[in-house]
Amino acid sequence: QVQLVESGGGLVQAGASLRLSCAASGRTFSSGMGWFRQAAGKEREFVAAISWSGRFTYFAEYADSVKGRFIISGDNDRNTVALQMNSLQLEDTAVYYCALSSTHSSGSMPDEYSYWGQGTQVTVSD
Repeated sequence: QVQLVESGGGLVQAGASLRLSCAASGRTFSSGMGWFRQAAGKEREFVAAISWSGRFTYFAEYADSVKGRFIISGDNDRNTVALQMNSLQLEDTAVYYCALSSTHSSGSMPDEYSYWGQGTQVTVSD
């Protein structure tokens, strides 16, 4: 049974940084992982994802809205993925979800992911 547990959400002021973490248990080794978010009244949207190209190497993909501000990183041995969020903006306020693919690759479509975490709230205030 695969489980994903997110942590690190919270309330911050605009311009601040926050780091989200996701730990996967029971996962398939080198599975692609990603982050999505859903703001109130809006659809879930892609944030960032990693696709493994080797045991310690991966390719990262970002949504245009977070490119240059967010950094996704993964640790294959620890089964974790993190999202470093810098220069947070009001529009980054959302519930952030960690997702796990059943293959080594992952992308921007929710259908590519088989498992989801429960979500963690990120609120950016002015």
